Amino acid sequence: MKKNIRILAPAFGIAMLTALCFSGCGNKYKEIYEQAEKDLDQGMYDFALDEFRQTIEGNYNVPQSYRGAGVASMKRGEYETAIEYFDYALGYEKLGTSLEKDLLDYRATANLKLGNASEAMSDCQKLLSLGSLNQDEYFLLGKVALELDSYDEAADYFQKSFAENTDHDTAIEIYQAYVEKGMEADGTAYLEASLNTSPKTAEDYYDRGRVYYYMDDYNQAQQELITAVNQGSTEAMLLLGSVYLARNDTSNARAMYLQYVSEEGNAAKGYNGLAMCDIEDGNYSSALQNIQMGLENASTSEMQDLMFNEIVVYEKQLDFTTALQKTESYLNLFPADEAAKKELTFLQSRTGIIQ
Repeated sequence: MKKNIRILAPAFGIAMLTALCFSGCGNKYKEIYEQAEKDLDQGMYDFALDEFRQTIEGNYNVPQSYRGAGVASMKRGEYETAIEYFDYALGYEKLGTSLEKDLLDYRATANLKLGNASEAMSDCQKLLSLGSLNQDEYFLLGKVALELDSYDEAADYFQKSFAENTDHDTAIEIYQAYVEKGMEADGTAYLEASLNTSPKTAEDYYDRGRVYYYMDDYNQAQQELITAVNQGSTEAMLLLGSVYLARNDTSNARAMYLQYVSEEGNAAKGYNGLAMCDIEDGNYSSALQNIQMGLENASTSEMQDLMFNEIVVYEKQLDFTTALQKTESYLNLFPADEAAKKELTFLQSRTGIIQ
């Protein structure tokens, strides 16, 4: 059942605007809309959703406002509500091909999250009817076809996606889609194909290191990433730290994260890495200190990793009550995290607190 959302029907806005808005009303909603876009981009999804609702009610940039509200709802894990917003946006005439394709893409993705693969494929077919597809759109079709167990069709779409862009990111995305279906070998072929070009820059070596990391070839990943670090890639320091952690080498991992902290102004990711080393070594008080240091200047995505590891620390200390409180706070900010939802259920069972 779809959730009820407080919105005005599209045809109602013009009359209301004429009757109720004084001069300057448009500027007011323009400012709200611009702030909503900024909040959405920065991961402030609650604020963005509230602001997009205001611009919908103010009849400002309505299809785009419905789109923004839908995206914010998706980020909050409210996929049914998101689909309803996308439905309203797609009900408008003269959207323009670009916006229509964008909305269909998002609606298909939301349906896929809900397990509605047939509905997602219906939107994908509409995407096909609107003209040539880009790399991301071919990838989406492949993922939906894979969910429907249409393996040959999925392979065809993935091949077209990879042909549009043969970079390492595309290969990793396709690999992960296959892994989710237990078809790792099919995905590995794309990782191997992405390694065919010779590296020239630090970014090239970093990307190759990422691919080898996903292939669990830590020896080769280490070699590529050391080259990237030597050529000045700070992102390679973080991944090299992860490689060392995967090999239970916390000493070298810690050295990489400390180097990252010393070279980066905003070092939240480095502190998160140090906390992971502390967790591996059983030094939980140090882990909490590093998490707090990281949280001081963390972006939304960085905050998510740090807060989740904070839950892990308290659980490792068998402080299930505090871990439960931290998980509840975490889910208030990141309600779509399925791993955290499972953690909440586990902690509720351990504390006897069922809500």
